[in-house]
Amino acid sequence: MGSFSDYWENEVLDHLFGKGGYSPPTIYVGLSTADPGDDGTGLSEPSGDGYARVATSAADWSAASEGALTNADAIEFPEAADAWGTVTHFALFDAAWGGHMLAHGALAEPKTIESGDGARFAAGDLEIRLN
Repeated sequence: MGSFSDYWENEVLDHLFGKGGYSPPTIYVGLSTADPGDDGTGLSEPSGDGYARVATSAADWSAASEGALTNADAIEFPEAADAWGTVTHFALFDAAWGGHMLAHGALAEPKTIESGDGARFAAGDLEIRLN
C-alpha cells in the first residue's frame, strides 16, 4: 500500500483551498531499493542498465474508492541489461527522470532483478491511499 508524498499532499491541499493551481501530470512509476519516505530522501532508484520509469495515463488507474485507488492495467518495466538490485518499493513521479515524487509504497514481496529480468505489476498490485 502506498501513500502520498509530502510534496503532493501540499500541492493537493493548496489546490483544494484556492492557494494555487494544479494540473495533473503524466504519472511515472519507478522502483526503489529502499523506502523513499514521504519526503523522498530515502529514494534509491536503479540507474542505467535498461532501467526507466514507466509512463501511465489516467486510464491506467482505477477510480478512487474509500480513499484509495489501484493500477487498473498491468505496469511493465523494460528488461534489465544488468542487475538492478533488490527492489523493495515503488514510487510515482511527475517526470520521466528527476521531477517530484508524488507517492510511494512498499512491495508485497521484494524482487531481486538480475540481468534479463524485469518487473511487472499486475492490475491491482499498486495501491495508493490518502492517509
